[in-house]
Amino acid sequence: MGSEMCIRDSHITSYRGNLIMNENGKTVPEEIRGWNWGAFIYNIFWGIGNKTYLPLLCLIPVFNLVWIFVCGFKGNEWAWQKGDYQDVDTFKAVQATWNRAGLVQFIIAVILGVLYVFFFVTMLSTLINNSY
Repeated sequence: MGSEMCIRDSHITSYRGNLIMNENGKTVPEEIRGWNWGAFIYNIFWGIGNKTYLPLLCLIPVFNLVWIFVCGFKGNEWAWQKGDYQDVDTFKAVQATWNRAGLVQFIIAVILGVLYVFFFVTMLSTLINNSY
């Protein structure tokens, strides 16, 4: 029973440690984990470009509203597992380009959304004020 506890403890330690195994047996370094703006915004193109095809599930209507967030959270792990990266720095350099593009696109979308709402409210207000 004592050895069973050690096995469980080592499993918990390896689970919460720096490296975690996936189903392919390829380890994902802890510094790889995190949000990926490229996978979130450009999910389908990002998935094809990184040879990970789970983001193609974003083509399913309604389901994609949830799946884009899964892509953002798990994207780095998927790309590391499917890619042939020699080291973490190379991986981060490649994903930095995707992250920059995704973040810029997100900021542009938010600005355009705010401008659209402002324009719509202004037009609606003008129509209501002119009708009286």
